Amino acid sequence: MGTAELSILIKEATKAEVKMNVASRFTKKRWILTVIGLILYAADIVLDIILGLKYLKNGHLVWGILTLVFILCASVCTQIFSYMWFRDDKLRDGTKESWHLIIGLHLSHMGIFTRYSQMLIDSFKVVWCKSTTLGNDHLKLFGQATDLSMLRLFEAFLESVPQLLLQLYIFLLGHGHNSVIHYLSMAASFLNVAWAVVDYRRCLRRSLPQLKEMPNGLPTIVYLLYKLFAISARIFSLSLLLVLSPFSILYLALVWFLSTVWAFFQKTDFCTSTALEILYRAIVGIILVFTFFNIQGQGTRAHMPIYYIFYVLQSISAPLFLWMWKPEVLRYEYGTGIIIAGLSIGLGLLCVYYGLLHQGGEEEGAEERVADQDEVDNMHRQVSESVISPRMKKFLQI
Repeated sequence: MGTAELSILIKEATKAEVKMNVASRFTKKRWILTVIGLILYAADIVLDIILGLKYLKNGHLVWGILTLVFILCASVCTQIFSYMWFRDDKLRDGTKESWHLIIGLHLSHMGIFTRYSQMLIDSFKVVWCKSTTLGNDHLKLFGQATDLSMLRLFEAFLESVPQLLLQLYIFLLGHGHNSVIHYLSMAASFLNVAWAVVDYRRCLRRSLPQLKEMPNGLPTIVYLLYKLFAISARIFSLSLLLVLSPFSILYLALVWFLSTVWAFFQKTDFCTSTALEILYRAIVGIILVFTFFNIQGQGTRAHMPIYYIFYVLQSISAPLFLWMWKPEVLRYEYGTGIIIAGLSIGLGLLCVYYGLLHQGGEEEGAEERVADQDEVDNMHRQVSESVISPRMKKFLQI
């Protein structure tokens, strides 16, 4: 390729970077969806707090304490990661910031709300105000959205999923403790999990140049339903085990421990400190109890089938054990149907998604494609990668 031709291609690549495709822009629709996500997040926490206080008021100390502990633990973990990411970004950019303010906000458990407000203000200036914006302005917004979606994913599996498990267990006990706020709390937790999973995937794929974006419409719907049906079956199965015996929590702890050990064997290097990396792997272990995620962003063709074989066996064991040891509990007969239907539909949609709708081979072949790109492609990507935080390339992928 001649110098003149290369120069022309570089100019075209630069123009393409400045005049981004509409699908790659942080749009008004995305801004509105961010507001909706904030409302769902706040509603889930508020409803759970009200429910926990109601349990305490009615004398159900264990249920009330557990409900509030799930909220507190999830918040503490997300605040820690949020603060460390703020610190890492400021140190990387050489930006001077009021650390007392940032520390105070996170100690007040306002880290995620701080990120929401910052992103909504920054994105409002880009998508609603009449001003000229560059491609990197939108990419930075997607970077902020990806950080936020990762924290939301942590919160969903540390707080919303355990809340669903606990509240469903209380519901199955059938002691007449259910109320409107109980059902609202379960519904809010369910919606929060659904939103967090899909929003995380879409934000991550839009923020990494080497990955294709997740298409709107059918692929997103199929992916969402696959996750919801599979996770719902898993939660229902574990709740039946708890009904069988509260000591089933030991089994749940064992599964979490093995999942965490797997994360250690993967030798993740997501965090900048050893202590934070250990916490990260422990959280990944919790996520793997309920659904599959690609820890290292590499090939999953071998790991995913093995994971879901054990996933199915563990899930169907609950109604089986209940039938063997508590056959008199007839009101749980429908549990087998719910679990089998959820697993069948969820895993069926998984096959449909990866067989027909998935943008195949991005993660598995990303390194090879990067190595094979020519000079123009590399120069085109360098600008984008300059605004991407190093940790973003190590986020959980699927």
